[in-house]
Amino acid sequence: MTHTIATLGSHSALDVCEGAKAEGFDTVVVAQKGREKTYLGPYKTRMRGDTEVGVVDELLLLNKFNEIIERQDYLKERNSIFVPNRSFAVYVGYDAIENEFNVPVFGNKYLLRAEERDAKKNQYHLMEKAGVRSPKKFDSPDKIDRLCIVKVSEAKRSYERAFFLARDYEDYKEKSKYMLMMGKITEEDLKKATIEEYIVGAHFNLNFFYSPLLDEVELLGIDTRRQTNIDGYLRMPADVQLELLKMAQPSTIEVGHIACTLRESLLEQVFELGDNFARAVQKEYKHGLVGPFALQGAFVEEEGEKFVCFDVSLRMPGSPGTRFTPYSEYLYRESMSFGRRIAKEVKQAEKEKRIEEITS
Repeated sequence: MTHTIATLGSHSALDVCEGAKAEGFDTVVVAQKGREKTYLGPYKTRMRGDTEVGVVDELLLLNKFNEIIERQDYLKERNSIFVPNRSFAVYVGYDAIENEFNVPVFGNKYLLRAEERDAKKNQYHLMEKAGVRSPKKFDSPDKIDRLCIVKVSEAKRSYERAFFLARDYEDYKEKSKYMLMMGKITEEDLKKATIEEYIVGAHFNLNFFYSPLLDEVELLGIDTRRQTNIDGYLRMPADVQLELLKMAQPSTIEVGHIACTLRESLLEQVFELGDNFARAVQKEYKHGLVGPFALQGAFVEEEGEKFVCFDVSLRMPGSPGTRFTPYSEYLYRESMSFGRRIAKEVKQAEKEKRIEEITS
């Protein structure tokens, strides 16, 4: 019995489903009431004349995403392999995913937690082991001696970051006091915030895929982010920006992505970063690294155009536009989405009877 590809109806579900359909798999989207119309309507599979259109075959509709734990039989009956995304981690939770979710997960579900900056063997630990440069960290705000970014969770949405910049301790106190007064952050979350030097450079997300079947790291695409409302601030004259800053701090909530390319002479550095990171994870985590991961950071001029990584993604990326960069085509001679690359890995594992090597 061939597998069904399943995922949570958020973040990158359509990319997963399109790739699965392209490789001949049936698809299931687990959706939450109030957020299901995209999957029930425009992209539900159906016949249009003699042609099948859409990419979502079945929809499991829940009141809340975390009810997926109680509805695992639905997925098991369809011999599902579940592709995790950021929403899966946020809404279902690491403990439930690791201890209660028994559907085969594509990749290493025990690695999802490493994205959190307060986790054991977290992304900073992995970057250090891989020799990937990351920004200088400050363990106390009174030690700030340069422009820094303070990464603190939002009060209302803990999975979003209410970032703010500070030049020194006095600036930190003034900015944090304002954020607390506006209810954007809490005292508890502020105490747990990460303080890093602010990296001035060109931002890129380097999106990789590690195949344990081939023992190879592939660069599938590069993108950068659209964020609200910082993008709006940056389109204003400096004097207007300064005036607005008296009333509100800019926010960096991700709302979209832009596919982009990198100067070819930098690609050797990119592949070295990807290879080193993948090898480090294999040593640090029992189940290793499987499938998509991304290094998010900036190329810094004064460092000889070296990449400085300030965030790591360890699951399906949220940027379906990466297929429109040329990097997967250089390898496969056709554009390759992450959804399709995952489906190809599942198909190969089925053929070689190695599903246990790509799932957890």
